[in-house]
Amino acid sequence: MTAIRTILLAGIALAGVTAPTFAQEIDVIRIGLLGGENEADRLADNQCLIDKLPAALGVKEVQLFPAADYDGVIQGLLGGTLDVAGLGASGFAAVYLQDPEAVEPFLTNVQTDGSTGYYSVALAMADSGITSIEQAKGKKLGWADPDSTSGYLVPKVTLPEAIGGADPEEFFETSFNGGHENNVLALLDGKIDVAVTWASGVGEFSEGYTSGNVRSMVDKGMLDMEDVTQVWQSPLIPNGPLVMRKDLPQEMKDKIIAFYTALPTEDYECFRAVENGDFTGYTPVTVDFYQPIIDARKSTIGG
Repeated sequence: MTAIRTILLAGIALAGVTAPTFAQEIDVIRIGLLGGENEADRLADNQCLIDKLPAALGVKEVQLFPAADYDGVIQGLLGGTLDVAGLGASGFAAVYLQDPEAVEPFLTNVQTDGSTGYYSVALAMADSGITSIEQAKGKKLGWADPDSTSGYLVPKVTLPEAIGGADPEEFFETSFNGGHENNVLALLDGKIDVAVTWASGVGEFSEGYTSGNVRSMVDKGMLDMEDVTQVWQSPLIPNGPLVMRKDLPQEMKDKIIAFYTALPTEDYECFRAVENGDFTGYTPVTVDFYQPIIDARKSTIGG
């Protein structure tokens, strides 16, 4: 466990959908949307891709597939029924560990301070009396999703340092709550005492930081930051990648990269909606950027 922590500190099911045959012209590009936010919001945030991508890629249609959970997108990419998706670092590690040839990462977002990382944070209710993660011993802690980097893998690996080396599964009473948004809602509803979720860690806590799940919930009027307090923050986590299927034709890959690279400049509101907050843009990434997370996932929870 110590070795894994050191590494981190250093560093759809789509029923009825079949993969396109590349001997034929590609008419449709299918984009997977991770679970953890209600479907209507995910579709609304990504509607601009449906409006813009067909012309940019030279396809007839772009389809969005909001999965119920992270694994839905992972399986869609592994099965070849999705072409593009935004993943967390652990989600990408899950795909890579099962099939290194399935997808390739190509871009990640850049925070407003220039960093390419974010944080797992633990929230408690402001009136709970919990002001540090140690004070939550024996209480209910909510994980977001088994394939979430900030909502499970990183806190599972790094929380022990804050709780005297204890196993979080024994120190707390833990549960999965269906994604980041649902996890925070479980906290607000009194079903759990502490919720782990993700935030940029940049900007003002009172505003939900500049980006992340807490900022998204604040923007939608679902969360008032005065009602919660932050009781723990992880080491910096690599921002998740945009990925695409490795077996897409190179011409299509080049068009996809060009579209997303230009998006922050050409339509910042679309970029902000897709990425859930304020960032400066995208930067290229490769598998090497995620190797610490791949190693941590392999050692801790496997593929």
